Amino acid sequence: MPETQERYTKTFPISWEQLHRDSKALAWRLADMKAWQGIVTITRGGLVPASIIARELEIRLVDTVCISSYDVRDKGESTILKSVNTDGDDWLLVDDLVDTGQTARIVRDMLPKAHFATVYAKPEGRPLVDTFITEVSQDTWILFPWDTESQFVQPIVDIKQGER
Repeated sequence: MPETQERYTKTFPISWEQLHRDSKALAWRLADMKAWQGIVTITRGGLVPASIIARELEIRLVDTVCISSYDVRDKGESTILKSVNTDGDDWLLVDDLVDTGQTARIVRDMLPKAHFATVYAKPEGRPLVDTFITEVSQDTWILFPWDTESQFVQPIVDIKQGER
């Protein structure tokens, strides 16, 4: 958990397998709602869930909205890097997480008729989402698999010997 994120007191690590299961569960919830025209996903976090949902719902048309609004080192102004040419009618809007709702508000304004679906939702952003799988407390930092890597951890015996 980055030190700059002092408001986070807990971590919630997500494995690739868990993300796949949760994204597939989201697809199950969305499957019977309607025949979607396509998916608009919010880059970068929404790309993996959108890919899984597109596969499960046999959706071939996937577009992106690109917004630079969140960086663990700097939470500055949002910048729209790429938009889409639709109001979202009959489209799914997919992201990995809605946190404070900063990005969600921007995209909601862009695509007011889209059905907004996220895998994970926090209380501050939750009212902006139509469908989600797991609610996580606002003070939890979610460790997505693309933000972590496996590394060597010293055996306990070696650590204890280093204390002597």
